[in-house]
This record gives sequence, structure tokens and C-alpha cells, in this order.
Amino acid sequence: MADIMTDVLIIGTGPAGAATAALLSSYGIDNMAVNRYRWLANTPRAHITNQRAMEVLRDLGREVEEEAYMFATHQDLMGENIFCESLAGEEIGRMKAWGNHPLSRAEHQMSSPTHMNDLPQTFMEPLLFKTACSRGTQARMSTEYLHHEQDADGVTTTLRDRLTGKDVTVRSKYLIGADGGKSLVAEHIGLPFEGKMGVGGSMNILFRADLSKYVAHRPSVLYWVMQPGADVGGIGMGLVRMVRPWNEWLIVWGYDINGPEPEVTPEFATGVARQLVGDPDLEIELLSASTWTVNNYYATRTANGRVFCMGDAIHRHPPSNGLGSNTSIQDAFNLAWKLALVLKGQAGEKLLDSYNDERAPIAKQIVTRANQSIAETGPIFEALGMAEGVDPVQMQKNLEARTTGTPDAEEQREAIRKAIAFKKYEFDAHGVEMNQRYRSDAVVTDGQIEPAFQLDSDLHYQPTTWPGARLPHVWLYRHGDGGEVSSLDLCGHGRFTLLTGLGGEAWVSAAQKVAADLGIELATHVIGPRQPFIDHSGEWARASEIRDSGCLLVRPDHHVCWRSTALSETPEKDLLRVLRQILAR
Repeated sequence: MADIMTDVLIIGTGPAGAATAALLSSYGIDNMAVNRYRWLANTPRAHITNQRAMEVLRDLGREVEEEAYMFATHQDLMGENIFCESLAGEEIGRMKAWGNHPLSRAEHQMSSPTHMNDLPQTFMEPLLFKTACSRGTQARMSTEYLHHEQDADGVTTTLRDRLTGKDVTVRSKYLIGADGGKSLVAEHIGLPFEGKMGVGGSMNILFRADLSKYVAHRPSVLYWVMQPGADVGGIGMGLVRMVRPWNEWLIVWGYDINGPEPEVTPEFATGVARQLVGDPDLEIELLSASTWTVNNYYATRTANGRVFCMGDAIHRHPPSNGLGSNTSIQDAFNLAWKLALVLKGQAGEKLLDSYNDERAPIAKQIVTRANQSIAETGPIFEALGMAEGVDPVQMQKNLEARTTGTPDAEEQREAIRKAIAFKKYEFDAHGVEMNQRYRSDAVVTDGQIEPAFQLDSDLHYQPTTWPGARLPHVWLYRHGDGGEVSSLDLCGHGRFTLLTGLGGEAWVSAAQKVAADLGIELATHVIGPRQPFIDHSGEWARASEIRDSGCLLVRPDHHVCWRSTALSETPEKDLLRVLRQILAR
């Protein structure tokens, strides 16, 4: 008999694992999360936090969302990406990033009740972990996953207590591998992967130094140093990343992946920091140094039987576009409600197949996008005359040539401007972050044609209520006090939601009967004059894409799973049909 029993065992307490634990505990599901180390993230690896990830934190509770903002660097200070010869040296160019261009800012504000921010993993993980444990998750640190065996009724996992050296067995109904880019769980269940690991080499140098005199007047998260003689590799010649404004920093420095892994000594790390900052006498407090590899690797299947993988275990890519922890948290949001309904007996196990159908394409998409963003840095180097293979002395001459008044220099300056502006596909790709549309048996389109993207789908979020898309955000107003409420706030929290308007009241009574028959929780809201929520601005009427008598059925993860443009002749029958399919009943 196993030493410990639980419904769900989660291997790993990074953004994916901790978010899953927090969501499951919020849904009332017994779960256990283990971490092979004694504590959580000790370096600020992931940091860009987009609106969709923040919507998951908001769904966990406004107190969780507000605590994230409290520790995060505000979107305004994420500012403009700076391209320069060194922080103290000459600036080459810049671009407004992360929703800070006025047009992009407007799109961000219209798209979500949440705000993009910079929240290092050293703050995100403890927030999610604390939320999970305070709501019921049993956590064990210094506990290492060894192997598992699954059968028709559950999974038996063997763990090792690294403090005592003793093995512990855990019996669970489901096992989740959120154990990172070297996932043993993914290996043990034989997940198929495409791509390649180790396509580039990089090192992180974490240090403290007051650099405010170089950066406070031009706030940014990323300062790209284009420096002749610097090693080319990883994600650029040299990157100085703000961790905490303006006294904690992370340098990313490339190395040749085909050579030996470098030894990052304190002397070497200090030298690199001084070189990229451009201050030979800079006093720094070196905190840590480590190496890592750039990967281009994604799973084409995310689960095997009762074992699921998520996060870096299934999508392994460079930090370009800031997609890592955001996508990991969204993996959790997709799977947790499905597991909860199955474990409560409210859905059939076939519902869990939709996790693979919906998230495997996302894994491919973001790995491809992140690696493509690396390649899109090349034109900047070329415009500067600093492409690989060019002699450093010649590089310096090419770099200085842009400062003259010749026709060639004018042409070079134009090439530099265009190359930097094109990096919006990495640093302001709002559509990549927000445009996910799912296709699976957990979505019922009834043959409705998916609307085409009218704008660039990488750059611009384009809301729709077509089944499979995330419910659009608009501000509604509470009857009585007139307070603003996001349409997203009416949904989520582990339950289905039906939204309708005046003339659609039959949907509400039908939903109540169907929910009672199926034994599920289904919230209902009528939006309109003298109702609890009112569409004073008319934005809901536009965004909902249905008539007032129609309805939207929204899943616990905010994705529309069915819609009817008007009241049907058989609302109860229609809702029962749709929910039976989605819930695999």
C-alpha cells in the first residue's frame, strides 16, 4: 500500500506546477506538489508577465492579482528596448515595447482588465505556491521524483526524500509532470518531441549595482548591447536585463554551443558586466552565474493515460517574447478545471483528451515564435555591419559609418531603423499572447465559421466569441453603485457560465434545469437595463456578437465553448446536448 494518498500529484512547483496546485485547491481538489529542491526559484529567470497570465491570477482572487502588482515593475517602467554600444556609451536606437506605444497601450487597455508587468520568477513562484498551500495543497520540498507506474485506476509514484534518502510512494488518480526542461516524467511516458535541444549557449550573470545614472531617464526591461568583439550566441551579443529598478541586473551573454561550456568565474563575470555597462571601475555585487542552452523543442503530445505534462516539460524555448511562464500558467488553467470536474464525477475522462488537443498546438506555436524572434535579430547586426564573421576592427568602422552625412550612411540608418522596428514581433506581439483559439471536443461550434484575422495575428489581439476563443473583455456596470465589472469577472472560478440579455431569460431557466440534471455548477447572468449588470457603453452588445436573446456558454477557463445568436426553440435541449458533449457525458 502507498505511503500517501491524494487525487493529483504534481511534480514541480514552478509557474506551471504551482499554478495547477493553486487552481486545484481553489476548486476543492485534494492535491500534493513536490519539489526536488529545498525552496523555490533562486534566480529571476522568467519575468515578463502578460495579460492572459494575469487573468489567471485574477481568477484565483483579486488579492492574488493585487499582490502580484505589488511586487512587479509597472508596465510604464518596462518602457523602450534600448540598443546601444554600452549603457554608458552611444545609443543606436530604441523601440517602445510591451504595450507602451500609445496605439499598443490602447489595445492592451481594451483587451483585458489586467495589466502587463515585469514580475521575476523569484516573486511569481512564492505567490502561486503560497496560494496553493494556504488553500489546501500538501507540499513537500527536497523530494525527488524517481519513477511511476500507472494502471486503470490510478498512478503509483516513487519519490525520494533527499534529506533522509528514504523512498516514499504516493498513490494518486492523476500525475502531472511540471518538472521543467529536463522532464523525467515526459521521458518516462514517452512523449514525442519535435525540434532540437541545445541550439545555442548562454550564461546568466546576476548582480547588484546602481545603474540609475545610465538608465533612469530611459526606463526599460532590456538593454541590448551591440559591441564589436563581443561573443555572438544565445539571444544576442550582450543583454543587460533589469531585474529590479535600477539596482539589480541580469546579463545574458552568449557562448559557442559547439565548444566546451565556459567556467563563469567571478573575475570573468565582473569583467563582462563592466564591459557591457561601459564602466571599467563599476563596483558590482555578484550574486550568481550560471549557463543554459537555447532550445527549439516541443511535445506533439502532452499526455499518456493518467499522466499529463505541462510548462517547460512540453515547450522548451528561449526567453524571446517572454512566453515561458505565461504559457505554463495557461497550461495549468486549461487542465485544472477539467481534472476537477472529472474527479468530482461531473465529467467523463474523455474530457481530459481536450488538454492535448488544445495545448499541444500552443506549445508548437510559442516554441516556433520564440526561436523565430532570435533569427529576427540578425537584420540589426547586418544593418550595423556586425554580422558573424566580420573582423571586430571592421565592425567598429561599420558601426561608426552610420554617423556621417553620406548617402551610404543615410541608407544604413534607414536599415537600422527598419530592423529595430521589426522587433515588435518579439517585444510587442500582443496577438501571440492573446489570440489562442481552441479546437477540440470541449468546444461546440455547430458549424459556425471561424472569423478571419483582419489584422496581423501575431501583433494584434482580435476578440471574438466564436466558440474556442477567449471571451472578450468589456467593462459592464453594476446596478445600484455603478461600479465597473469586467465581463471576464462574471466567469471562471471553476464553473461554467451562461451569459444572455433581455429576451433570453428562457436560457437562464433552461440552464438551471440542465445544471441540476447534470449535477454541475452553472452561473447565469442577464445583461441589460435594470439587471444586476448593465451595458451602459454598448460595448458588450458589440463584442458579444449575438442578439440580446442569444447566449454565450463560457468554460471555467474563460473560453467560449458554445453560442447561440438568438433564442432557440428548444433552449433546454440545446444546452443539454452541448454540455453532454463538452463534459463527455
